[in-house]
Amino acid sequence: MKGLLTILLLVLSNTFMTFAWYGHLKFKEMRWFENLGIVSIVLISWGIAFFEYIFQVPANRIGFRENGGPFSLVELKVLQEVITLIVFMAFTFIFFKNESIKANHLIGFFFLVLAVYFIFKK
Repeated sequence: MKGLLTILLLVLSNTFMTFAWYGHLKFKEMRWFENLGIVSIVLISWGIAFFEYIFQVPANRIGFRENGGPFSLVELKVLQEVITLIVFMAFTFIFFKNESIKANHLIGFFFLVLAVYFIFKK
């Protein structure tokens, strides 16, 4: 149960992180945000990133083996990275339809999944 909760919180965290880091790239397409300066964009992104931390910190505390969770520190990090890629790809396909995935991207993702396999291999 703690493992599933950890993964769910990491997905939520990474969703906010992705919007904070990359969502502002679409601001110029939105009437309310099209003329914002960089300081305003940074402040909005920080506000979004706050919610990332609301989910990320509990995810790590709940999931960490020394706190009674199922994952080592390295496993937590690798999970977070793979979840980040999955969330990022979904975000890209939904909001940046002009971006494309190339063979070298797929090969890189394959090696990341392979990394997960080896990190979790006992």
